[in-house]
Amino acid sequence: MDKKVFIFDDNVEILELCTEILEDLGFEVKTSPTTTDVEEQVLEFMPTLIFMDNWLPDISGIEATKLLKGNEELSHIPVIYFSANSNISELAALAGADDYIAKPFDIELFEEKVLKYAEA
Repeated sequence: MDKKVFIFDDNVEILELCTEILEDLGFEVKTSPTTTDVEEQVLEFMPTLIFMDNWLPDISGIEATKLLKGNEELSHIPVIYFSANSNISELAALAGADDYIAKPFDIELFEEKVLKYAEA
């Protein structure tokens, strides 16, 4: 099975850090700073796991997650909500995400969540 993770985040430093961690774990990584055509972006790459920031250009992480979870071809892909918001658990629930990680995040926790969902 392909080990592929797609990260939607508009913070370049976060994208670089996450990409480095994931590549060290043996994952192929794709990143996007925007949720424009989010379903098409995900369909093209077909990841095993998605990280979704809350504040993104175009449509919010909540709307983007709802679109993905509402798409029959994509709804099986776990989405981990990824945000610095203090109410991240509520936002993740509202979006229909499978889990969440608060930023700034602990690298070990990040790796644990990745392995839990990407290898499930």
